[in-house]
Amino acid sequence: MTNTLWKYFTGEHHKEFVLSLGLLGDTGWPAGKQLRCLYAVSNHTERHYTRLTIPKRDGTVRELLSPDPLLKKIQRNILRNVLEELPVSLHATAYRRGSGILENASPHQGRKQILKLDIRDFFGSITYLMVYRSAFPRIYYPPSVATLLAHLCCCRDYLPQGAPTSPAVSNLVMKPFDDHVGKWCKERGITYTRYCDDMIFSGDFDAGPVIRKVRSFLLSMGFELNEKKTQVLGSGKRQSVTGIVVNKKPQVSRAYRDKLRQELYFCRKHGVASHLLRMNDRRYLPPEPEQVERYLNSLLGRVNYVLQVDPQNSYFMQAQETVRGMIKAKEYDGMWGDNPTEDDELSI
Repeated sequence: MTNTLWKYFTGEHHKEFVLSLGLLGDTGWPAGKQLRCLYAVSNHTERHYTRLTIPKRDGTVRELLSPDPLLKKIQRNILRNVLEELPVSLHATAYRRGSGILENASPHQGRKQILKLDIRDFFGSITYLMVYRSAFPRIYYPPSVATLLAHLCCCRDYLPQGAPTSPAVSNLVMKPFDDHVGKWCKERGITYTRYCDDMIFSGDFDAGPVIRKVRSFLLSMGFELNEKKTQVLGSGKRQSVTGIVVNKKPQVSRAYRDKLRQELYFCRKHGVASHLLRMNDRRYLPPEPEQVERYLNSLLGRVNYVLQVDPQNSYFMQAQETVRGMIKAKEYDGMWGDNPTEDDELSI
């Protein structure tokens, strides 16, 4: 069926199929203009990206390709109208509705051993052909439409990190790997999850055969293991999975919580603007209202992260409400209610 289904489609049918996907939204343009726009963009997607560099903790930089407003709009409609309907593996915990870092970490709680593996240059290793075959399978899309959609999701024949469609596409590309490795691990009593390019295995097992299995399968697909990031963590070490410590119960690391509580304390003691001057962080200087609001939103994001992992933490529940109130009221130079005690600074 997959080889003959579309042979009865005429050129007009293909045009109607593309238009039915609503890739440009409600522009009010005639059909011909919409099609010319879509094909013009797909033929030269590299012209619609801006290259950005973001510093990483290890001193290196991560390169992102940010699409311009037109391509971003098209990609968001591809994500909404096409990709979100396709099933991904249950072992994939990133970029999936109702799942995230906590769902990735929780299955590995209290295990004897954790093996962490990483895929080298994950998005850059996903080629146009992989996207074409996995994200827009022929059973659902005629070849001409799949070609258009795949080009709109790629840049120079690779999947760009920074495009709205790339995370969902990556999960579709990795579905055969996730399902096969997940089944292989289950037969051996090993728990497996994948969060983007991070693969986590836990249980009581010999790490060697797992590493060889994963390496072999990845190579057959066109990926490589980043051997430098391989980690084997026994129960006697701090077992961290996507930033969450899972030795006993899922918890953000004590160092992270201590640092965040210290920032909250100093904001209460000195006022936010004064605290930013003391920090001397160029991202938020000079501490004008716009910079202060950006900092408070960042602070709120970190508080929310702690509460995502530990929803009943009373200290951070109160901090969440306080920061939200400050953002809403724009009380950037004021105190946070009661004066803090010395115990507030670093206590957990």
